[in-house]
Amino acid sequence: MAKTILIIEDDKFLRELIAQKLSKEDYEISEAIDGEEGMSKVKEEKPDLILLDLILPGIDGFEVLSQIKKDPALSPIPVIILSNLGQKEDVEKGTKLGAVDYLIKAHFTPGEIIEKIKNVLK
Repeated sequence: MAKTILIIEDDKFLRELIAQKLSKEDYEISEAIDGEEGMSKVKEEKPDLILLDLILPGIDGFEVLSQIKKDPALSPIPVIILSNLGQKEDVEKGTKLGAVDYLIKAHFTPGEIIEKIKNVLK
């Protein structure tokens, strides 16, 4: 069965680009454009992996991540942060909150992001 990946990202271009690439790799894709929509989709769909932007309208990514990790039904879902926030404090905060990986947008191509996702889902 295909694994489902939820992309919570408000940048339409980037979200669609990653979604297209992941679809080609036979993943099921779900998309959310803000923290609220992201949270409701996480609860409804229980995806196999979440790709999470931190700077989102409404609830930010840190809040989404901490809500996911507080919920025993959702906490096993791996979360990869994909963000422009590259400060050491942000990276540490993300990892402390339970993200499996923290990718800084400027440093990774979509292809490399897909590789990271594949490794986590192995």
